[in-house]
Amino acid sequence: MAVGIIAEYNPFHNGHLYHLEKVKQLFKDEVIVLVLSGNFTQRGEPSIIDKWKKKDIALLAGIDLVVELPFTFATQSADFFSYGALTILEKLKVDKIVFGSECDNIEDLTTIAKCQISNTDCDQLVKIYSKLGQNYPTALANAVYDLTNKKITTPNDLLGVSYIKTILKYNYKIKPICIKRTNDYHSKELTKISSATAIREALKRNEDVKATIPNFVMPYLTNLHFVDDYFKLLKYKILTEDDLAKYQTVDEGLDQKLKSVIKNCNSYDELVTKLKSKRYTYNKIARMLLHILVNFTKDLGKNMQEISYIRILGFNEKGQAYLHSIKKNIDIKLLSKYEKDYYQMLNFELQTTEIYDLIYNENLVKKEYTNQLGKEIYYDKN
Repeated sequence: MAVGIIAEYNPFHNGHLYHLEKVKQLFKDEVIVLVLSGNFTQRGEPSIIDKWKKKDIALLAGIDLVVELPFTFATQSADFFSYGALTILEKLKVDKIVFGSECDNIEDLTTIAKCQISNTDCDQLVKIYSKLGQNYPTALANAVYDLTNKKITTPNDLLGVSYIKTILKYNYKIKPICIKRTNDYHSKELTKISSATAIREALKRNEDVKATIPNFVMPYLTNLHFVDDYFKLLKYKILTEDDLAKYQTVDEGLDQKLKSVIKNCNSYDELVTKLKSKRYTYNKIARMLLHILVNFTKDLGKNMQEISYIRILGFNEKGQAYLHSIKKNIDIKLLSKYEKDYYQMLNFELQTTEIYDLIYNENLVKKEYTNQLGKEIYYDKN
């Protein structure tokens, strides 16, 4: 029996520790498997610390097995993010997932998920609201409310619905369980349990965040990466690229608008502000800009829509024992080190790492090859 967590830990804070302690209380002695986003996040921004630091922190916090959510899934919409993460957990024989929730009502989240999957009226209403100028998340929320009288707009609940949709749609044998989120995700105030956004902004201002983060995390908060650090690289890419429309999440018309506004933009926030509209959210714009930065094209996206391997980042003895107990029943290859030219998705992961490492040159590419956990575990059908 194993319980799954999906997280970015950007950075790991007291709220994450609270969540993890609750998981341990609910499922004593069970293996905890973490699917961890790597060097870039679902918001379309770089993680403030690299995935190896995040892996070390996760193991120190008491997680037993840490595996990587590939860039392809980690930096896209909630549904695709969820599909990648839940597929990994399903293949690792995890039978439950625990996530934070603002509403803390699994029945309501499930009702909304079922409506989005199977109610044809929902699709029609989304189209109507979209024609009225609403962005997709708002149109979907309004359509679901019309049909169920239930409405969610907060990030963890929205992600929770995507988790449940994936489980239902693909008939995964994973039980969704939610834990009440204990802080206001909008709040910029630093308290004992603060949002990751508030903590990142405080770190950017060089403020003291010790009260918000466990002591064992502080030594890892060095050489912090912020999206502004990549702005000049991004601006160069946009200015010199002939065809911006080829990149993932660049919708029709946005390529031309990018070309027209970039010359007069001197910061990342200024660029996003000039691109934002009722139709396009901040996250949508940020993901688009990230995909341009790392050369993630629509053709690559089409070729990398399925999980073809599972990359193990780290484990403790309990996690290692769990892997050995399930390895004969796993129908996918488990990688404990980088394998050159074996998987397109893995090769692209290395490319994004090279770009991430341009800021501080911490030799992260070398870690992709040298961070070995021992003998690889293979699935052999023959």
